[in-house]
Amino acid sequence: MLNQTSVVIPAKNEAESLKKLIPAIQAMYPELLEIVVVNDGSTDNTEEVCTAAGARVVSHQYSRGNGAAIKTGTRNAKGNNICFMDADGQHKPESISRLVEKLGQGFDMVVGARNRKSQASKFRLIANAFYNWFASLIAGYPIKDLTSGLRAVNKSRFSEFLYLLPNGFSYPTTSTMAFLRSGYQIEYLEEDIASERIGTSHISPMKDGLRFLVIIFKIGTLYSPLKVFTPISFAMFFTALSYYLYTFFTSGQLTNMSVILFTSSMIIFLIGLVSEQITTLLYQKK
Repeated sequence: MLNQTSVVIPAKNEAESLKKLIPAIQAMYPELLEIVVVNDGSTDNTEEVCTAAGARVVSHQYSRGNGAAIKTGTRNAKGNNICFMDADGQHKPESISRLVEKLGQGFDMVVGARNRKSQASKFRLIANAFYNWFASLIAGYPIKDLTSGLRAVNKSRFSEFLYLLPNGFSYPTTSTMAFLRSGYQIEYLEEDIASERIGTSHISPMKDGLRFLVIIFKIGTLYSPLKVFTPISFAMFFTALSYYLYTFFTSGQLTNMSVILFTSSMIIFLIGLVSEQITTLLYQKK
């Protein structure tokens, strides 16, 4: 399996980490097909370091985002299987063989799930726990790590959804929900991250907080919009009904507020219904 596997590493200003990571992968897996580093507009010597280490480098002239780097790496990978890992040293080379071996057992995607000790901060721990819970509720399938960047995939399967992937940091979320929606098999293996990261994370809790809130809504709309819109619609409908009954028995009136709430509940439900049809067409095989 390893001789048919490409390791794709999106990198932005991670030269110091890659000086150690690439040789470590090569020493551990001499039979590996290739290592592809996608240089996402780095301003340091990332490209020179990776080329000197023997990795194949594909460069963006300017930074396009982690998701864009993943798409570029997928298009340029030669292997039938791809193992994605971060460039900041948090993922251990030992994980590659475990993920690829499990992939060879008939799974379409294998994710390296982080345990509680492997979370970068309490904020990340709480946020990821909520994402995992919400995504599992929507999908009806236990999702142990929705946002992990360590994963092995079947290239042909993964390539089907490249057009869906955003250029930002939510490619793991999008790809996971797309695989589940399409009935592809996903497996999770618990993996420890390195105790010390050489590189630094490019995600800022303050800057990217709103972006991650959008991920929550994308989870629902990517998998089953009706599961998101229907509860909201029903909640608004019963609020409208309760308010109408209150105003009717106290003043004998049907207020404008009740009408607005009733109308809004219907509109939200219809939006969900249309979104469900669009989602079905989106995943329909051509």
